[in-house]
Amino acid sequence: MLFEGAWLLDTNRSELRTRSPSLLMRAVVWLISRRAPVFPDDPGEYERKLSHRAKPRDAPMPPRFETRYRTERWEAAGRPVITLHPRSGVGAWHMIYLHGGGFVLPMFKEHWPLAAALVDQLGLSVTLPLYDVVPESDAAGQDALADAVFAELAGRHDPSRIVLCGDSAGGHMALSLALRLGARGGPQAGRLALFAPWLDLVLADPAIEAIAPHDVMLKIDTLRVCGAMFAGERDPAAPECSPLRASSQALAALPPTRIWTGRHDLFIVDSRSFAERLGKAGVDARLYEYEGAPHVFMAITPTREAKDVFALLRGFLED
Repeated sequence: MLFEGAWLLDTNRSELRTRSPSLLMRAVVWLISRRAPVFPDDPGEYERKLSHRAKPRDAPMPPRFETRYRTERWEAAGRPVITLHPRSGVGAWHMIYLHGGGFVLPMFKEHWPLAAALVDQLGLSVTLPLYDVVPESDAAGQDALADAVFAELAGRHDPSRIVLCGDSAGGHMALSLALRLGARGGPQAGRLALFAPWLDLVLADPAIEAIAPHDVMLKIDTLRVCGAMFAGERDPAAPECSPLRASSQALAALPPTRIWTGRHDLFIVDSRSFAERLGKAGVDARLYEYEGAPHVFMAITPTREAKDVFALLRGFLED
């Protein structure tokens, strides 16, 4: 049975949740491998494509959500924000969810079912900031939106009942927001939940090369191009751009943190290093790994792996 127990990789840091992928996960990965990758092999061509594209648009919220949830449409820092509440009312926890896409891609249509599953499975409210992407915008605008959304929600809700969450580049943004809150010394979110976070923009760890043949979505050199676009004139390897290198003092100000990453995901290597650093900084942190799972596998919501993520996240909020 898939989740009958877990296998500890490190008593305090990492936990292997599956020894092999479920049949549904295998099937979806096979389908993904037959499609053109979101981040292609040729970084130069991808950079040229980004510089000549029309302004990208976020995938619209499915119309059925209007009746399925209590929805709010509002603005922060001049950008649209959407909040989904359960039909029964405002959730006991409020999640700020920052979507992934390498900082360069807008909200995917696949993000909406993931947001819906979080509301359905956890009974919380989810707020989704629809940020401008690079190179059309810059990182400062993305940070300003995240800051404004947290400030607005913290004025209406107990900050200790706010969970910051995001996938991939959105995980980077959620973590960066928590680091900024910690540095300011004001209200901090109560929990930090990261789905396959991008922690080092330059992907410097040579161990990542061994994962590359198994990752059907991410390409190292193309990601480095996206990371450089996000960094702009800053050093992409500096802590302000790559939170993997944040100081121990900065990490110590983070709230309890959980990370979920598949083992066929380039980011698993840095997730392990980061979980170790969090533990040494005194943060209540745990990394959950899934054998054979691809990047942001929890977006494949019908899989047993995704359901396990939601169950663990529910328990994390109930602790």
